[in-house]
Amino acid sequence: MLEIRDIFKTYEGKPLLRGISFSVAEGETVCLLGASGSGKSTLLRMIAGLENPERGLILFNDLDLAHTPTHLRDFGLVFQDYGLFPHLSIFDNIAFGLKMRNLPTLEISPRVAALLEKVNLTGFETRKVTDLSGGEQQRVALARALAPQPRLLMFDEPLGALDRTLKESLLQELRSILHETKIPAIYVTHDQDEAFTIADRILLLHEGEIVRAGTPAEVWSNPGSVWAATFLDAGNIVEGEIQNTEFETPALARGASVMNVKTRFGVFSVKCGHKHSAGEKVSLLLRQSGEGKEIKLKVEDVLFKRDQFEVRGEGLVFQVKEAPVVDQVIKVRVEVKCLA
Repeated sequence: MLEIRDIFKTYEGKPLLRGISFSVAEGETVCLLGASGSGKSTLLRMIAGLENPERGLILFNDLDLAHTPTHLRDFGLVFQDYGLFPHLSIFDNIAFGLKMRNLPTLEISPRVAALLEKVNLTGFETRKVTDLSGGEQQRVALARALAPQPRLLMFDEPLGALDRTLKESLLQELRSILHETKIPAIYVTHDQDEAFTIADRILLLHEGEIVRAGTPAEVWSNPGSVWAATFLDAGNIVEGEIQNTEFETPALARGASVMNVKTRFGVFSVKCGHKHSAGEKVSLLLRQSGEGKEIKLKVEDVLFKRDQFEVRGEGLVFQVKEAPVVDQVIKVRVEVKCLA
């Protein structure tokens, strides 16, 4: 198991990573999700041994890796730009790590053949890297990373250069391969669709800290902060003022409360785990729900979105089956959650 403990790093005199801690269990895929500049790739480079933390520990099976050079960590790394050797054949690219370990040819050949089958490139052995498409090159890069049977796989924006359709196809293949091999993996991306598809657990990074961690369903259901909800495009954010609260009601978890929040769309009764007082300003997340509170919305714009329509008005965005007309007042039911 990989364990990261209290990692700190600065860049140009400013904090980049501030007390990062998490673990990756056997067979688990953990996704580091965040905007550009949040420290994701730097953290990956430190785990790989390409950079050193200023403080904190990187452990694998309780062994401190601080003095273990990159080539002895036995970790595989896949980049966005593939990092393949253009002067080598596909076979030799995949076999590179095995040859560096002086494995006999009789062992290398069947392993490369098995990997080519796994990534759907059987028959490509003698081809040149330059003859392949971007998706095919990324498959070769994955096969090369898998060849030495690493203890950990790391992916740094591996699909960033591919178009949407190819990206979705490769994500499904990659997810299947990771589950089949049970190799623990860390997947770095700024794309939430990738993260929710590939990850068993998501870590949201913002300003050098993990601001939300959980399964994809948990993170989506409860982003936890205005920044996270905005970054994930999780719904509409509305400001409100607390009118009153009732703490620790029998129907709620200990420490939770029900509060009435006044907004420009009416008063919402909201369950919340934070402690608030009357008159305090809060941010609410509004999502469409068939059983939620009904609000009225004046339509300002309507966009066609394949099998539905996106309706915009009064700073909110919702999806409807039938297109209303501009200036029409429609009714939408919403689920409401407190963000802070």
